[in-house]
Amino acid sequence: MAETESFPYETRLNVLYEPLEVFDVHAVPGASDYKWFNQTLCQVNGSVVRMAAIEGEYHWHKHDEDDEFFFVVDGELMIDLEGSAGGPEGRMVDSRTVSLKPGQGLVIPKTVVHRTRAPKRTTILMVENAGIIPTGN
Repeated sequence: MAETESFPYETRLNVLYEPLEVFDVHAVPGASDYKWFNQTLCQVNGSVVRMAAIEGEYHWHKHDEDDEFFFVVDGELMIDLEGSAGGPEGRMVDSRTVSLKPGQGLVIPKTVVHRTRAPKRTTILMVENAGIIPTGN
C-alpha cells in the first residue's frame, strides 16, 4: 500500500467489520473527527467496500490498474474528469464534472484522471480492488 501521510486525509485501510457483522455507515468511529475521512468497512471476495465522510476536495489522480465505484449515501459528490482514453474499449472520455446525489453511483474506469469534491459534508461508499492505492498511481 502507498504511504498516505503526505496527503491531508484520514485514510484507514484496515478492515473494520467481519462477515455477518452489521454496521451503520453513519456510526463509523472517527468519521466525524476529520474533514476528509476514509475507512475500509469490509472485504467482499477480492474487493473492499469503503466509506468516506468528506467535505472539500481530493487531489487529481488516477488508478492505472483498477476501476473505482462511487455511491452517494447523503450529500452531493462532484467528480471532475480529465479528458483521456479510458472509457469502455479505450474510448475517449471528455473533460467534465459529474454531480451525484443520494442514491446515485458512477464507475470511474482505470486510467481516467479524476478528482472528487464535496461542497458540503457528504457520505459515500466506494467499491474497489482490495489492493488499490487510494491516493492514486
